[in-house]
Amino acid sequence: MSDLERRADIPVRQLERNSNTECNGDPKCNGGLENPPSVERDSDNRNGMSWNVLTIPLENSQYFETLNGLWNGKKEPFVGAGVIRNTNFTPSGVIDYSNVAYLKVEEKQLLKRRLEAGDIIIERSGGGPKQPVGRVVFFDREDGDFSFSNFTSAVRVKDKSTFDPRFVFYNLMELYQSGRTEDIQRRTTGIRNLDFTAFKERACIPKLPLDEQKKIAHILLTVQQAIEAQERIIQTTTELKKALMHKLFTEGLHNEPQKKTEIGLVPESWVPIALGKLCEKPNGALQTGPFGSQLHKDEYQEDGIAVVNPTHLAGNRINHENVPRVSEKVARRLGKHRLRKFDILFARRGEIGRQGLVNDVEESWLCGTGCFLVRASKPFIDNRFLALYFATDQLVKWLYSHAAGAIMPNLNNSVMQRLPVFYPDLETQTEIIETFATIDQKLSAAIRRESEFKDLFRTLLHELMTAKTCINALPLSL
Repeated sequence: MSDLERRADIPVRQLERNSNTECNGDPKCNGGLENPPSVERDSDNRNGMSWNVLTIPLENSQYFETLNGLWNGKKEPFVGAGVIRNTNFTPSGVIDYSNVAYLKVEEKQLLKRRLEAGDIIIERSGGGPKQPVGRVVFFDREDGDFSFSNFTSAVRVKDKSTFDPRFVFYNLMELYQSGRTEDIQRRTTGIRNLDFTAFKERACIPKLPLDEQKKIAHILLTVQQAIEAQERIIQTTTELKKALMHKLFTEGLHNEPQKKTEIGLVPESWVPIALGKLCEKPNGALQTGPFGSQLHKDEYQEDGIAVVNPTHLAGNRINHENVPRVSEKVARRLGKHRLRKFDILFARRGEIGRQGLVNDVEESWLCGTGCFLVRASKPFIDNRFLALYFATDQLVKWLYSHAAGAIMPNLNNSVMQRLPVFYPDLETQTEIIETFATIDQKLSAAIRRESEFKDLFRTLLHELMTAKTCINALPLSL
């Protein structure tokens, strides 16, 4: 056996839904081998896999070729080419072609570094404080001249009768997502550099029968395509909502005449009022969240009452992921910041325009530091209409133009008090709310399904790439 070949003897386990049964000798669960070889386990289990078959590292030049990235050329003749950079990498491993750099490069260099369908591009330099280097993307285009930047390298499968390129790609993606590239990178100022020699040693590809590789790759690709389908629905629905918001908040429900105001054109019949008037006490509120001196970092805990910060606000919703929490005792002490249904939260600094409407689930949570709490108290205003109004482009532009601070825009109480609101009668408000409720239901369903498919992909990627799930016994319907 070559020094560049690896074996492992941890049994392959079949994982069916609601079952943890063993494969019981099924050859399909052992990569198609009737009698898997009896071999010794790698003592450090560097590849993190439990395959009972031969594994081949990327450094094996019989099966794989690695190519260095393209530098800016200095010698003619020059030719044009699209150059894939770190900015074109996406978490799903799909290349984002929307901002590919088209450069004049040396013809000689391009001949050696022209991408072919099935090539895998690996990020060698980049990353950040919370993002390790080592991301991978799959190149599948047959048209055009494309290469890759000097901050990346490409892997090309030389023997496609032995390895399926997409199967190799998913192995490298799992290696990155599992965190097994973090200890083979060096950090300089703001940049991480991948130890590519160590990476090629660690990235060991199981030598399964080719049809098994293709099945695994097909399953994972199918789930990714389902994710992309939901992303398209989300994008289309979001664009529809944005266009409809512009129309309804400038022309009303019945294309009525318009009037010019400090925020732009609005329906002529809509009535103006300052936000401060809508939020008058005793029933209203227009206030900042607790200051750092009132809510300390050491008071956060895993369980308890959730605290909503600006990072949890987006698209008129409150994101429940990674929400910090405090004890009930702390929440009682900060009682004036407790949320009520249909309160509206604003990001007070940074990305002005972030806001979210409080629903049943978030009631009694806390408005966090960095947020503004808006609670209208007048009988002629529905807070749900107000939340939609706040999300319009012209209102966000007004906020930016009146925010303090050039580097870090921030909103203060004076600005929020003066914020101009234009509103129709309650019946019209209700019609507008119901119109967007239908759109939001469709959007929420797509976001939920996208999240479910992403969870499924992460699970399958890990289970299939580490041989914890038998592909032939996997029940899957999308």
